[in-house]
Amino acid sequence: MIQDQIFCPSCGSDTDHALIKSGQENLVRCEDCGMVHSLPAERERLVKLKVIVSSEQQSQPYFIHIPAKELLQVGDELLVDDPARDVVMAQITSLETDRRVESAPAASVRTVWARATDQVAVKISIYRSGQTRPIKISVPGDELFTVGEARSAKGSRYEIVKIKLRGEGFSDAAEAKDIQRIWGREI
Repeated sequence: MIQDQIFCPSCGSDTDHALIKSGQENLVRCEDCGMVHSLPAERERLVKLKVIVSSEQQSQPYFIHIPAKELLQVGDELLVDDPARDVVMAQITSLETDRRVESAPAASVRTVWARATDQVAVKISIYRSGQTRPIKISVPGDELFTVGEARSAKGSRYEIVKIKLRGEGFSDAAEAKDIQRIWGREI
């Protein structure tokens, strides 16, 4: 099946159809009478979107082509593939139409604001004997951190005791792209 119902010229009504061949024109067969006929393929309109991707303290503008009907939402991940630049995986942080919105079809979006999630900086506060030392490490966005796990970074060995998420609250385990800060006890 390719749609809910398609008009069959033989039956004279909308019926279920099976897709036989796809291309510029789809070849379909009516499930009721068996008639095979062509159906023009629906062409998807693309829009050019400006995507500002932030990574650490820097922001870079990218331009991508995306289906006009695609619904974009704050929090969604987006593959930013600008032919003039590198490919970046990013998380949408804000959508700008004529105002800031939480979701919108791509055709109505002027600018997408996002943060890179393929390589991220993780802030870690390591404490020992009443003193806290902050460090920052760069890791792949999908690297998993877990409370109780022992790790080493920048000359310190520590055990993770708390993970604060970017959105709200704390977690016992999270991917680096979702972490605001990690607290660790030096071991």
